[in-house]
Amino acid sequence: METTTKRQELLKAINQRLEQAYEDTLEDVLELLDIRKAEDQEDIKAFKETENEPTITWEQYKQELES
Repeated sequence: METTTKRQELLKAINQRLEQAYEDTLEDVLELLDIRKAEDQEDIKAFKETENEPTITWEQYKQELES
């Protein structure tokens, strides 16, 4: 519940500022949101790729570093 309220307050504050922003600022905000979405998609893809990889123990990892 607290998260929803905070999100609503943030969206309201953002909306108020966006209403007063210049057009180039709005374009910058949109670009930043697109960048963030692309980064999130890359992170998800990388996570899914590592799910199928065999895992190694910390000891095996340390041995690999030492050799």
